[in-house]
Amino acid sequence: MGINSESDISANLQIGPTDQGMVRIYVQGDGIDLPMDFDPEEAAEIAEELMAAAEAARGMAQGGKPKKPRR
Repeated sequence: MGINSESDISANLQIGPTDQGMVRIYVQGDGIDLPMDFDPEEAAEIAEELMAAAEAARGMAQGGKPKKPRR
């Protein structure tokens, strides 16, 4: 399965700080229980990638050419 593959799987997503100073992205769904911890710098990089992807998707939704997300 890739980025452009559709799926009927639903999951919950939680994001927040841990008591150990990490940022946790927690995915829970049918048969899935996945905690992922990142140091604050990694979390900031992930946030930047999410913002770039949102910007590219917004441009595609407005009829523009798809832009490659910047890293």
